[in-house]
Amino acid sequence: MTHSVEKTEPTAVPGLRLARGRRWDHLELLERIAATGSITAAANAMGMSYKVAWEAVEAINNLSEQPLVERKTGGQKGGGTTLTTYGRRVVGAYRRLEQERELVLKKLAEVMDDFDEYYHVIRRFDMKTSARNQFLGTVKTIKTGPINAEVLLDIGGGDVLAAVITNESVEHLALKVGSEAYAMIKAPWVIVTTSDGFKTSARNELRGTVARCQEGAVSGEVIIELSGGKTVAAIVTNDSIKSLGLKEGVKACALIKASHVILAVNA
Repeated sequence: MTHSVEKTEPTAVPGLRLARGRRWDHLELLERIAATGSITAAANAMGMSYKVAWEAVEAINNLSEQPLVERKTGGQKGGGTTLTTYGRRVVGAYRRLEQERELVLKKLAEVMDDFDEYYHVIRRFDMKTSARNQFLGTVKTIKTGPINAEVLLDIGGGDVLAAVITNESVEHLALKVGSEAYAMIKAPWVIVTTSDGFKTSARNELRGTVARCQEGAVSGEVIIELSGGKTVAAIVTNDSIKSLGLKEGVKACALIKASHVILAVNA
């Protein structure tokens, strides 16, 4: 299967995709989803496309131990989108944190004449990445070799990602069993299959159901929802989408080589 070059905008960890020159406020998006019960209404109110809104929701869920947003099916209105109980508590805590943060920044600005200058420098240290897939997990095991190490990261829902990195990277990131780490994978590095019963060299096999499939000019984006609620995005050719019969509801597997998994930690 061939892949095209992924065309994507940088994302922040944690945070949302940059779109139309601005960074979407993920807290506002969650609050609007809670208020309207509709991701479409929330996106329209923020001047955001439906696709970007869902990408934001998927990024939020992937970086959380539990889903913050869930789909509701059925009912007189045909279902909708809502926050989970956990999601509502996170939003409440986040809003309180934002309020306290503003008070702290205001206080610092009062006692430091040049605080704004240094604050802008500090903000530049925030990590940004173009990787479409970002997962927060817990280190399960670390197996070291002469040069490289295999790190198993539990990303929840029964899914585990294996990453092969250098021993120096393990030491530099201070990885140990039980510590938190981010796993990042670019969408073109994800191979999609609908077949079972064959062996591949890919160390990671994440199985789920196609949630969305959108074709582009040459390649398309396939979103696979895992059993635990997290999602994996893959960029594949339109020909591959057709030949594999990829569409919403189809069972699919995301194959990812361990060497294509990048690990990161909070400083």
